[in-house]
Amino acid sequence: MNGRRLLVHVAPVLGTGVVLAALPLALGGSGYGMRIASLMLVVAIYAVAFNLLFGHTRQLFLCVGALAGMGAYASVILVRDARIPPLLATALATAGTALLGGFLSYVGVRRGLGVLFVGIITVAVSLIFHNLLLGLREYTNGETGISTRGFGFGLGEAPARAYYVLLAVLVVCVGIYQLLLRSRHGLAFRALEDDELNAELSGIDVTRYKVGTATLASALIGLTGALYADFNGFISPSVFALGHVDIPVLIALLLGGMRTVLGPVVGAGVFTVVDELVRPFGQLTVLTYGILLMVLFLIFREGVVPLAGQLFLRLGRALPASLPPDAGTESEGARPKAGASEGGVGRSGSAPGG
Repeated sequence: MNGRRLLVHVAPVLGTGVVLAALPLALGGSGYGMRIASLMLVVAIYAVAFNLLFGHTRQLFLCVGALAGMGAYASVILVRDARIPPLLATALATAGTALLGGFLSYVGVRRGLGVLFVGIITVAVSLIFHNLLLGLREYTNGETGISTRGFGFGLGEAPARAYYVLLAVLVVCVGIYQLLLRSRHGLAFRALEDDELNAELSGIDVTRYKVGTATLASALIGLTGALYADFNGFISPSVFALGHVDIPVLIALLLGGMRTVLGPVVGAGVFTVVDELVRPFGQLTVLTYGILLMVLFLIFREGVVPLAGQLFLRLGRALPASLPPDAGTESEGARPKAGASEGGVGRSGSAPGG
C-alpha cells in the first residue's frame, strides 16, 4: 500500500519531467520552437507558485511580474555593478524577492486584509515597481532596458541548456507542491481554503502558513525571473508589466485548474498554444485572443485537468457495465453441474457396496 501511495505521489512529478524532457525531440531542434517551449516553462513555474499563493492560501498576489522583475534586475545589476558571480547574484536576488513577498503577506495577514484588498495592494506594488524602474535610470536604463548578455550563465547562447535548466526548476517546483500537499501541511492548506477563521480556531497558525507560503512562492518567482533575464538576453519595465506576466499567469492557472498538481503546467501549455495561434492576426490579435479564451473558459469551467479527471472517472464507471460476463462468472455457473456429476458418480459407486 505504501508503495502504491508513493507511486501516486511521485507519478505527476516524474511524468511532467519525462514528457517535457522529450518535447525538444518533437520540435526537431527548432530554435524558435525551443524558445516558445522555454517561455511556456517560465509561465508554468510562475503559475505553480501562484497556485500556492492564490489557490491554497487565498492571497491574490497581482505582483508576480514585479517579483520576477526584482529577481531579474537585482541579479543583473549585482553582476554588472558589484562584480558578484552570477550564482551568488542569483541567490541574493532570490532571497531578496522571497523577503519582499513574505513582507507583503505579513502585512496583509496582520491587517486582516481580504482577497480583494490584497489584490489591490499588490497591483499598487506592481505599479510602484514599474515607476521605480523608470526613475532609477542610472541603474536600469529606464524604458530602454538592459542587455543581459555576459551577466549570467550564458543561457541565451544555449537554447537547449536554457530549456532543461528551466525544466529542472519546474520539476522541483511541482515536487515541492506535491510534497507540501501530501504532507501534514496539506491538511492546513485545505482548512485555509475552506474557512480561515475556523482554521485558526482549530489551532492552525494562519500567519505562519500564509507568510511561509508567500515567501516560498516569491523565491520561486524571483529565481525564475533571474533565469529568464539570462535566457531572454534583454529586460525592460514592459517585460515584467502586469499585462505581460500577471494576466497570462492567472489565465494559465484558471485554464489548467486551480488546486491541482498538473493544472498550472497544462494551463501554461494551452495558453502558449493559443498565444501562438492568434499571433498572425496582427491588429485583431487581442479580439481573437479574447474570443478563444472565452470559448475555452466556457468549455473548461473548472479547468482542463479537473475536467479530464471527471471524464476518466465516468469512463471507469461505464466500462464495467458495458463489458460482457467474464469467464469467472461462467465457471461459477458451471460448478453446480460439475458437483452434481460428482455426486452422481459417488452414488453409483456406493450402490454395489450397499
